[in-house]
Amino acid sequence: MAKINGKLEKQLWNAAIQLWSHGDLKPSEYTMPVLGLIFLKYTDTKFSSLGKNVSKTKTQAKGALFLQKKARYSYLMSLKEEEDINQAVNQAMKLIEKDNIDVRGILPKNYGQLPKDVLLNLLRNFNSIEGIMNGDVFGHVYEYFLGNFHKTTGEKGGEFFTPTSIVKLIVEIIEPYHGRILDPACGSGGMFVQSAEFIQRHKKEAMNELVIYGQEKTSQNVNISKMNLAVHALAGDIKQGNTYYNDIHKSLGKFDFVMANPPFNSKGIDKKKINDDARFSLGLPKNDNGNYIWIQIFYSALNNNGRAGFVMANSASDASNTEKGIRQKLIEEGGVDVIVAIDSNFFHTVTLPCTLWFLDKGKRKTERKNKVLFLDARGYFNQIDRAHREFKPEQIQFFGDIVRLYRREKPEFPNNKLLTKKFPKLKYKDIKGLCKLADLKDIQEQDYSLNPGRYVGIKPLPPMPKKEFRSKMESLNQEFIKLTQESHQLEKTIQKNIKQILK
Repeated sequence: MAKINGKLEKQLWNAAIQLWSHGDLKPSEYTMPVLGLIFLKYTDTKFSSLGKNVSKTKTQAKGALFLQKKARYSYLMSLKEEEDINQAVNQAMKLIEKDNIDVRGILPKNYGQLPKDVLLNLLRNFNSIEGIMNGDVFGHVYEYFLGNFHKTTGEKGGEFFTPTSIVKLIVEIIEPYHGRILDPACGSGGMFVQSAEFIQRHKKEAMNELVIYGQEKTSQNVNISKMNLAVHALAGDIKQGNTYYNDIHKSLGKFDFVMANPPFNSKGIDKKKINDDARFSLGLPKNDNGNYIWIQIFYSALNNNGRAGFVMANSASDASNTEKGIRQKLIEEGGVDVIVAIDSNFFHTVTLPCTLWFLDKGKRKTERKNKVLFLDARGYFNQIDRAHREFKPEQIQFFGDIVRLYRREKPEFPNNKLLTKKFPKLKYKDIKGLCKLADLKDIQEQDYSLNPGRYVGIKPLPPMPKKEFRSKMESLNQEFIKLTQESHQLEKTIQKNIKQILK
């Protein structure tokens, strides 16, 4: 979930109330008309920042979309109430698509379904948005609608987008400086947006460094992803298709980087359709669970030096039977690089904890071939509100640099206080409760588990003062005596009742 300010959240909720109270759309259908207006507002802001009388060629060269007068948000705001505002918004979308090939055929043009007064209120509502979009705001908006209306109406959208801080951590660890990048479950395209920001942080232009490929099952998500790329001056080959059965991008051994947040524990996959698919050379799981199908989709797409980072259900780390066999092959091939345990409440609509997996085919040629780094990031978070958490920037930097130390790379943030406290010599070492570098023998002894908790252990508690320790022990002892007495009394009562029954 991208972090957006409270003002925009309030605007989103006001928009939702308008649509809910006065429109005929279902809650799951609110997203596209709202995203269309936010898209239009952001593109207008960026276009305006280039100055007056800018040509289409120069506009697009600067990573902005070219807008004719009637495609401008400001033009729509200038229309009188008696004019056909619904038709004007539809026309604006058509003009943008006509002038900008990257968004052709993807913008919403169904504003005729909205009552005129509702559309006017929506336009006014988002007119105060300022600045250029940062992060995966589109993903946040989509998930915000689904999450809030699930609470309010009981209607569940079934889509989940990856929190920005988790995406940033994935990017920090796989380091996508240059090359082809694939997300075969790309949702709103947030993985691509954060990869681009990583490159820009390193003083390069993402358009020149990344070649983007994505796949999504639903056409709506394809369109959201393309819109998201467009407002961030990115372009990519995003296609619609069921990734289980359709390898649209011919991914086998093709990519430098793979990033994804696939659906967890998917059921009902027709394995007969993929039995001979070369992507699943490690075998297909016998049970009805798609986790190890996804893991192989990511692994098989990597070239000989490729890295993958993805979100995975905790259960996959210890899954048994055929899944264990696939995991064992993956480990013994030297493909597994880093495993990170993540705390609960990071996602907007689900509370479960998860695990981040990182694969690296390039490590097979290094001394790290038979080693896996386990990190326990549980306990590291910023509490946004009662139900939501995120990583602080310094925590993302901290974990990224632990991985770099393990890889014998220079830390990017050597002055990070968390890093210098734990690693004062800026050299990797095992720290109980935080990180453990396990070799193949260690993993074999744990029956090929990839559960970080089995390796990292529990963080040692600070020593307790003698007086406090004595006080706690006395309190516990009193509680123990009380429970023991209650137990004896309960035992006598049971015996008495049994004697009564047996008379």
